[in-house]
Amino acid sequence: MFKEGISYREAGKFEETRFEKIHNVIFESSKEASILVAHELANLIHRKEELNEPCVLGLATGSSPIKVYEELVRMHKEENLSFKNVVTFNLDEYYPMDKNNIQSYHHFMHEHLFNHVDILPENVNIPNGTVSAEELQQYCIDYEMKIISYGGLDFQLLGIGRTGHIGFNEPGSHINSGTRSITLDHLTRADAAPSFLGIDNVPRKAITMGIGTVRNAKRIVLLGWGISKAEILKKTIEGEMSSQVPATYLQEHNNTTFVLDTEASSELTRVKTPWLVKSCVWTDELKLKAVVWLSELTSKPILKLTDKDYNDNGMSGLLAEEGTAYNLNIKMFNHLQHTITGWPGGKPFADDTYRPERSNPAKKRVIIFSPHPDDDVISMGGTFDRLVEQGHEVHIAYQTSGNIAVSNEEALKFAEVSSVLNFESKESKEVIDFLKNKGENDIDSLQVRQLKGLIRRSESLAATRYLGVPDANVHFLNLPFYETGTVKKGNLTEADIKIMCDLIEDIKPHQIYAAGDLADPHGTHKVCLDSLFEALKQLKHNSYMDDCWVWLYRGAWHEWESYQIEMAVPMSPDQVLKKRHAIFYHQSQKDGVMFQGDDSREFWVRAEDRNRATAKKYNDLGLADYAAIEAFKRYHF
Repeated sequence: MFKEGISYREAGKFEETRFEKIHNVIFESSKEASILVAHELANLIHRKEELNEPCVLGLATGSSPIKVYEELVRMHKEENLSFKNVVTFNLDEYYPMDKNNIQSYHHFMHEHLFNHVDILPENVNIPNGTVSAEELQQYCIDYEMKIISYGGLDFQLLGIGRTGHIGFNEPGSHINSGTRSITLDHLTRADAAPSFLGIDNVPRKAITMGIGTVRNAKRIVLLGWGISKAEILKKTIEGEMSSQVPATYLQEHNNTTFVLDTEASSELTRVKTPWLVKSCVWTDELKLKAVVWLSELTSKPILKLTDKDYNDNGMSGLLAEEGTAYNLNIKMFNHLQHTITGWPGGKPFADDTYRPERSNPAKKRVIIFSPHPDDDVISMGGTFDRLVEQGHEVHIAYQTSGNIAVSNEEALKFAEVSSVLNFESKESKEVIDFLKNKGENDIDSLQVRQLKGLIRRSESLAATRYLGVPDANVHFLNLPFYETGTVKKGNLTEADIKIMCDLIEDIKPHQIYAAGDLADPHGTHKVCLDSLFEALKQLKHNSYMDDCWVWLYRGAWHEWESYQIEMAVPMSPDQVLKKRHAIFYHQSQKDGVMFQGDDSREFWVRAEDRNRATAKKYNDLGLADYAAIEAFKRYHF
């Protein structure tokens, strides 16, 4: 028998739903949660098999269910889970879209699930993206009727888009809608752009099951992963039911569970402001979070908060524990003040009692891990500059080649220059011919990948030289998981982790900086962070690791919340400009970069806006007024 799945309790029957209208459960990691969802599915398949009935599943695509499918495949191969009694109906498909296109959901489902289990081909139903426009309406009606002929869906697996769509039911969809064609929202297309190598390549239409079809399922589980989904999940779970957030229609379904990871749940009232829901155990971390929240809510600096402010906003318990607002305010103000330092590597021979970093050793060995070849300067260019200027031995480790983010046009430009310089060499001609004739499903050849990687490498070296780092201290790791030639990456392997371990063992760093941003739209940051965490796990028993501190920065999409920041490095106006110039060396990533999501600002603009916003938050809390601040959170391993 397989493990039990996600437990279901009727909404409104348990304390944490004071603000909530949909049952949800929160897990530390999406992997752990995905395994439990897969086991609930396996139990359902098994029960239906015992009853000699078909198990009718509604399935989703996208990044959210991938780990669920991986676990189902594992159970099929290792625990004899059979899919012979399973009938599947996929939620949606782009239109028009050939099923052999690598971006099609037909391709996705076979790649991640159907090719690896014993499901009967005739039991697989995926909307056909090649139906003619004249036949499309009748096709959608037939798809709907086929679901009904099986008695509806026993289980519907869902993800959620940032518009609140489920399937491709965009804002404005009706609660009783059935299978139909739909025009995609711009935000939905922007989120899909990385897979299509640019928003211009994303189809504008799709075929989708309707809200009514989904709500007729006997059981619904929606998966929500990552901070980029936190805001829409709060609206869905706590907001009013509205066609502008189609997922809110699930509030009226009596057997729905949202399965979330910690970052996706971060905006829920019971997570973000638990003192508004129930009595709290006031840890130091929660006290700081609450005081920062109250300061922002009242638009008052921390030192001006009053007893009345605390009592009026559900924090009387905290005040009773601390005595007076005066004492609590000073304590929290001092805590934040002590996060600010102009010496990210520690100030030599100074009292470090109230500083975020140690003073000794005075000269530290530092590794800055950068998932892509520009994350180092985009995310922590000012701190990078400070570390070098203050005499530390700084090493930069670019974890991936970043070749997938170089456009074909950019690569062709370099190939043509190379061809002239090399007197029209055979290799240059082959690259030029490939790029000029590349089809939409063609994967870059090894030569093209190497060229694109060299473009990113040369840009990185230009930036690190500008900041004063010797070439010998710049390491291009080219982790194998990334080198697939497609947006979809491989799984992390021992080969990746060994490369990470070897570098750390060689340098024996006192400081490691790494990207802790899991909102990267194509997942590379998370895999790179996982590779570091696994390396640290393997190396932590070595004596030199006792002196190693790990600081996490965030990437181009999000910043740490004020209460999470443990080291804040101010930047002068001159440093802001120097950071900007370092980013400019990454020329292939300027002017219409492929992976910028729905934010049209260039990365240097985003970085400056974010650093200024962090500085403003500190100033609004009553702290010093700086031009910009880069923020870090310490990771304890």
